[in-house]
Amino acid sequence: MTKNYLDLSYADDLKNPKERLIYRFFEFVPFLLSWGILFLVVPLSWLAPVVVAFFIIIFDCYWLSKIYYLTFHQLAGYKMMKKNISINWSEKVKKLKNWQDVYHLIILPTYKEEIDVIRPSFEALINSDYPNEKMIVILAVEERVGPKAQEIAKEVEKEFGQHFFKFLITVHPKDIVGEVGGKGSNVAWATKESKKLIDSLAIPYENILVSSFDIDTKVEPQYFSVLTWHFLTVEDPLMSSYQPIPVYNNNIWHAPAFSRVVATSGTFWQMMQQARPEQLISYSSHSIPFKVLDEIGYPANIVSDDSRIFWKAYLAYDGKYKVVPLFYPVSMDAVLSTNIFKTAINQYKQQRRWAWGCENIPFIFFGFFKNKEIPLKEKIRHVFIILEGFWAWAVAALLIFLLGWLPLMLGGGDFQTTLLSYNLPKITSGIMTIAMVGMIVSAILSMLILPARPKNLRRWKNLSMLFQWLLLPFTLILLGSFPALEAQARMAFKKRLGFWVTEKVRK
Repeated sequence: MTKNYLDLSYADDLKNPKERLIYRFFEFVPFLLSWGILFLVVPLSWLAPVVVAFFIIIFDCYWLSKIYYLTFHQLAGYKMMKKNISINWSEKVKKLKNWQDVYHLIILPTYKEEIDVIRPSFEALINSDYPNEKMIVILAVEERVGPKAQEIAKEVEKEFGQHFFKFLITVHPKDIVGEVGGKGSNVAWATKESKKLIDSLAIPYENILVSSFDIDTKVEPQYFSVLTWHFLTVEDPLMSSYQPIPVYNNNIWHAPAFSRVVATSGTFWQMMQQARPEQLISYSSHSIPFKVLDEIGYPANIVSDDSRIFWKAYLAYDGKYKVVPLFYPVSMDAVLSTNIFKTAINQYKQQRRWAWGCENIPFIFFGFFKNKEIPLKEKIRHVFIILEGFWAWAVAALLIFLLGWLPLMLGGGDFQTTLLSYNLPKITSGIMTIAMVGMIVSAILSMLILPARPKNLRRWKNLSMLFQWLLLPFTLILLGSFPALEAQARMAFKKRLGFWVTEKVRK
């Protein structure tokens, strides 16, 4: 690939002053949109309360329509997931020509996780209905952790290595210049190391699918059959990534209520996105053709590697790259620590790291600026989707639950005697009451996707799983808006985030 902008991480990487200024402006765009509206709402609620009141009403109506739109796709995604779980994919895939030619390279990057976290992921792999002799498994450890990580890796190899076609331990060196220490750089190193093995085995790159999994990812028994079937039947399989639905239920019964709400909301968002494939990008645990990774390289210099790899491929192949929804779950951990305070801190840091995905905005915009092959219509569509998504993440909950009352508080006596002032709280509360259908649907679906309750927990726990959704407004603000606003401000003012590894605790 000759497109030298594909490996950019920040504006400072550019030598051309004009291009560096353009990229720097793009780094400011999310901050200007999100923080700008918050800075304007307060003084305008005092100076022009009528304008702000109408803005709040219009925004609430827009958000109501969006809730119904997203709820429809949430239900569609859930329905498709349930349907796909019931299908015998092993039987389907064995009817396809050359299915046995497909190999799966599975990369499991680990940091400081103990073996009790790693073991269930490997047990799920060996219990897969896809032939284990078609699996090449890499346990990717970090040198910076010290000898303990390699000792655990050897223990895992001794217990599980013989079950797969090949098992490889890679050790990612510390302090490589230009890298961001974290999952992305670890996976990038493991991919390079795996190439040596693949070349020695003479397996065609076109026949290999790479699954980059978080270490807590547990695949359902049919996952690789589902993945193989889609790979062999989709149009342009080598121009596609493949995305399952992450369901955070490994430890859901032991996680506190706020953590469960955030985790389950993440699952439902991915269900919605799967039902809107034109907006779907790779996220967390996903699969990608090895040929693509060999041609463009896995990103090692940014935090949000899982989404960056999609955008890198999209730009590299001039907009001809896509993500195929699998409508099939993989199980992962909700945030959980040793006590509720640490869990809350960890949850905020995880959300901030996810919100740091805003670092893709300047990369995408600059890529669109440089790439003349992608149609303008597609560029505009993606620009709107990504900007609206990060803007809503940062400010929607604040506008709905807090700032909508500012005209009444700051508007003064003249505004408070108007009919608009009298009706504003009635209108907004009425709209939000109607919008509760989204929360009700989420509450019902959350109960339907729950794993069986552990025997040591009492039945009242089921009620807490239902009533946890009353915390939604608080989680949207404290664990949604705030970390998103911080991430966007950090990018604007060069207070960059490194990769924060979410602690894994099992009870």
